[in-house]
Amino acid sequence: MFTGIVEETGTVRHCRAVGDGFELAIDAHLVLEGTRLGDSIAVDGVCLTVTALDEEGFVVGLAPETRSRTTLDTLSPGSHVNLERSVTPSTRMGGHFVQGHVDATGVIRSFRPDADALWVTVEIPAELMRYIVPKGYVALDGTSLTVVDVGERTFSVTLVAYTRSHIVLPTKSVGDALNIEVDVLGKYVERLVAHQRATGANEETDR
Repeated sequence: MFTGIVEETGTVRHCRAVGDGFELAIDAHLVLEGTRLGDSIAVDGVCLTVTALDEEGFVVGLAPETRSRTTLDTLSPGSHVNLERSVTPSTRMGGHFVQGHVDATGVIRSFRPDADALWVTVEIPAELMRYIVPKGYVALDGTSLTVVDVGERTFSVTLVAYTRSHIVLPTKSVGDALNIEVDVLGKYVERLVAHQRATGANEETDR
């Protein structure tokens, strides 16, 4: 699990097929501290397992499902990515519960400067919009952000100056894709309510 607080941005060394698989190598520094083989690191919001380490970075494998559901397959040498190590019992919970399990990809529809902040509007698949609520959480490329405005197929977030300087999102362009993970707590609530309604309906039928 992660918090959505990006620790550093890394640089893609390579993203290529290796034998029957596919691997992504990333140059980084901070996230290497304490990291061992088999540990999890979120790369642009995707939970991946470290398969190799060296003094300059780490390597992870990309399964076909990961490549088809996220933006990682579009990376090339020199691309920058958001990085976060998985939480520990002593980690401060500065963001929200982020699993690193991408729900879908969204598309940047606009940027709007607001003093030293930046508004970003994103379009996502219609079926995910029920999990997007004003003042709720969403993870964009692994960054925990607060939803400000909500439309039919779009929502907006605001990046303060500090966040803008520590993540990749402000360097992207309108039309670029993003990895989207909605708040898992919303999914649990939906599931529990649906089960409760179904149970209640069955009880009424049995009477």
